[in-house]
Amino acid sequence: MAKVKICGLSTKETVLTAVKAGAKYIGLVFYPPSPRNVTINQAAEILATPYQDILTVGVFVNPSDALLTNVLKVVNLDVIQLHGNEDPERVKYISTRFAKSVMKAISVSDVSDLNKAKEYESVCDMLLFDAKAPIEMHNALPGGNGLVFDWKLIADYQWNVPWMLSGGLHAKNVQEAIKISGAKIVDISSGLESEPGNKDISMIETFMKVIQETKE
Repeated sequence: MAKVKICGLSTKETVLTAVKAGAKYIGLVFYPPSPRNVTINQAAEILATPYQDILTVGVFVNPSDALLTNVLKVVNLDVIQLHGNEDPERVKYISTRFAKSVMKAISVSDVSDLNKAKEYESVCDMLLFDAKAPIEMHNALPGGNGLVFDWKLIADYQWNVPWMLSGGLHAKNVQEAIKISGAKIVDISSGLESEPGNKDISMIETFMKVIQETKE
C-alpha cells in the first residue's frame, strides 16, 4: 500500500482524522500567501500532541534562516520541505545547518524538469514531484494548485532517494496515478478540500480507504 502525506492541514481535528485514517506524513504550510498557511503558534498547538510513527513536515518557500530558526524553536518538525526555487547549494546548507531531513519539491511539466531534479539527489533526503503551474495561471502558488502533470514522465526514472508524487491527486484518480507512475508515496492537499484551505474530514477518510484498496 502506498504511503500518504496529507499536506496543508490547519486544525487538530483534521490532523487527528488523517492520523487515524492511516496517513504517514502530516504537512503544515508556513507560507503566508497560501490559504493553508499556519502561524508558528498555530502549528505548535496543532502538533502539541505527539503522534507515534508519524512524520511531521513543514512546507516552506524560499525560507530565510531566521524563519526556519523561529519555527523549529517551537514546532516539532521531522522534515523541512522546500517548495521554492532553492538551488542545490541552498538545500545542502539548510540540511546541514538545521540537522533535519530535507525534501525538495520539483515542479514538472516536461522531461527537462526531471533532469534538473537529478541535481538535488545528493543534497536532499527526499524528492517531491508536483505539477508546474503555467505562466498564464492567475495567482498560482508554488504548490497546491490542483494541477496534474503527465505521470508517465516519471514512470521509468530511478532515483537515489525516496520520492513522492503530488499534484492534482484525489480519490478518483489516485489509483491510476500510482499504477502509471509507480509512486510508493503520494502527497495530497487541495484534493481533500471543500474550499481552499479547509480540509474535509469525510474526503480524508474516503481518500485513505481508496489508498488501502489500491493494488500496487
